[in-house]
Amino acid sequence: MAISAGQFSTPDLSDEHGDNVIALDPIFQSYGGAANFYGQIETVKCFEDNSLVKQLVAEPGLGRVMVVDGGGSLRKALLGDMLAEQAVKNGWAGFIINGCIRDAEVIAKLPLGVRALNTSPIKTEKKGVGEQGCSVRFAGVSLARGQYVYADVNGILLSDNALF
Repeated sequence: MAISAGQFSTPDLSDEHGDNVIALDPIFQSYGGAANFYGQIETVKCFEDNSLVKQLVAEPGLGRVMVVDGGGSLRKALLGDMLAEQAVKNGWAGFIINGCIRDAEVIAKLPLGVRALNTSPIKTEKKGVGEQGCSVRFAGVSLARGQYVYADVNGILLSDNALF
């Protein structure tokens, strides 16, 4: 569930929860209109094919955060304005993408948290290739469906349990 900016800070969560949180390496740029966001993780692993991302944003987000391992590709965007708008409509709190997005100027105006490596104007091909619900590893951590992420301007924290 998305919450408004200022209701939590990752430094405070880190201080309060110590060994129960781990920080992702600071490799992401912020692109969404929501600077602070958190939620339970749903994972997608795909490479230059956002078919599963498109499929998932059509489902109820229930305040979850979609963690997308795009293999770090900087060639094609895994999220664009139309999918981001659908994600907002269906209740997704945000995205953490090990890859690129496009339509950054539109996404910046949406009440959605979006962290990605960079932008690319090139869309993906839709081949239906990828995995959902698998563990992924990037930014120095392993992330799994059901864990929780908390993101703000200071960074992104990972926890096995809800912190509030």
